[in-house]
Amino acid sequence: MTHDCVIIGGGPAGLNAALVLGRARKSVVVIDEGRARNRVTRETHGFLTRDSISPSEFRRIAKEQISAYPSVAFADDTAISITGTDGDFQITTVQGQTYQSKKLLFSIGMKDLPMDIKGLSDVYGKSAFICPYCDGWELRDQPLVVIVKGADATHMAQVISGWTNNITICTNGSDDLTDAQREELQQHNIPVFTSPIQLIESNDGMVEQVVLKDGTSILCRGIFFRPKLTIGSDMPQAIGCEITEAGTVIVDNLGKTNVPGVYSAGDATTHLHQAIIAASMGSLAGVGINNELNGEKWNYV
Repeated sequence: MTHDCVIIGGGPAGLNAALVLGRARKSVVVIDEGRARNRVTRETHGFLTRDSISPSEFRRIAKEQISAYPSVAFADDTAISITGTDGDFQITTVQGQTYQSKKLLFSIGMKDLPMDIKGLSDVYGKSAFICPYCDGWELRDQPLVVIVKGADATHMAQVISGWTNNITICTNGSDDLTDAQREELQQHNIPVFTSPIQLIESNDGMVEQVVLKDGTSILCRGIFFRPKLTIGSDMPQAIGCEITEAGTVIVDNLGKTNVPGVYSAGDATTHLHQAIIAASMGSLAGVGINNELNGEKWNYV
């Protein structure tokens, strides 16, 4: 059987694309390995009607609603290789399955690379986060440490200042700041510590203090940091998709890549990592794929 579209990745982008395509009566398989990046968090925020829902419950409800459209199927599996061209792709999985598909959507997200900061993994998703818009409200008016350097330090400090005025910058080494950036932070009474971080001390995932190698201890109740990320799969690049220097897939406004028949949506295509943004990109990609399929059928005479 040849499906209209195989979606690799079952996060908000892939699920919303599946919903759009299912409602458009297209045959779809969503292949997902079940290791969502946001599984470390307790709640998803900023998604209208789903604010504060857990990531697992979000997916459960999404799949339940999508199941109303019988042309959409889910495979708990991992895609490992892709061959073929537009109209006839073959996707092979870890479990030895092969799916044939006219179109392909990557909603593979990003993956966290290890950061050499002792104790960070204990608080990540509980009291240490990457997105103030996702988790700033929960840390409002609290003393926060921001682990960042260079121009990102002034940017993050300005953004987070809407939630608290008690901000400390830890650069975990050289600060990479210009004199103007240092002066800007000083003007807003934001201290900058350049000593490497020795340990993040916490209790049941809630940060208590950041201890630096020079002996400084910084009491805090929350952390924001810049993660080290890599794209969720190397398959887009392997089949010829253009990739930015930052490692994201280049797409047009409907998620179409430079490879005919191949689309991408969600975190793998943007630096704005919010569930609602990923879902909206998935919806747009679903529209793009459906329009392309309909156009091909319409013009085939």
